[in-house]
Amino acid sequence: MINTIRFKVTACLVLGLFLTGCASTKTNNQNGPYDPLEPMNRAVFNFNEMVYDNVFDPVARGYKKVTPDPIELVVGNFFSNLNDVVVITNSVLQLNYKSALASSTRLLINTTFGIFGLIDIASDISAASDINLNKRNEDFGQTLGHYGVASGPYIVLPFLGPSSARDTFGIAVDGFFMDPVTQGVTGVFMKDVAYLNTTALRLPVAAARTINARAQFLDDDKTLEEAALDKYEFTRDAYLQRRTSLVNNSSEAK
Repeated sequence: MINTIRFKVTACLVLGLFLTGCASTKTNNQNGPYDPLEPMNRAVFNFNEMVYDNVFDPVARGYKKVTPDPIELVVGNFFSNLNDVVVITNSVLQLNYKSALASSTRLLINTTFGIFGLIDIASDISAASDINLNKRNEDFGQTLGHYGVASGPYIVLPFLGPSSARDTFGIAVDGFFMDPVTQGVTGVFMKDVAYLNTTALRLPVAAARTINARAQFLDDDKTLEEAALDKYEFTRDAYLQRRTSLVNNSSEAK
């Protein structure tokens, strides 16, 4: 039910904004961020900040307080390992077979010798040799960008934060078809394993991933609060610049 509602909301955003923004985005980006929805975006941004401050951040701080650093590390490794499924799929869609092979090898090594991804052995191999099995960053928004789809207008999504019309569609595709934690329309990766393909399992795992991700961001968010004159503008500009680097496969962004 939750997945269905989220899909409908995402679809409405995309249908209303994606087609209107794509044609003119590249021209507008030459003169600055393309943010025609800024009043609405700022309202959603302020709502998100309120939710983060009063709900997510207290939970994340509690998680960090009671969780030893080594446990935090292995939890982060576990979710990073699951994300490699998304990376591999989008690497193949982009015909980037080098990245797909490296990420597949990484997933295999970490899932087996790394005990289901709890230990990031692949990165240790990379550090000790010339074999590059470091973590890649690929998603369906980048895949669309790879094939020339412009980002469209900047959008701030409730709870999820910075995005664009193109990346919102990418989030929906990754979430419903590729991500082992959240994909619930096709059951591609777990359709034959009934007990893994249930909301009762996926929901707490997704919640744990969200808490862990927010916990890793707490220090950065505090620094951003202190440094940025306008947190909304800083977040928007940083997001759009990073997404451009990722689509262009800039080495520093990967």
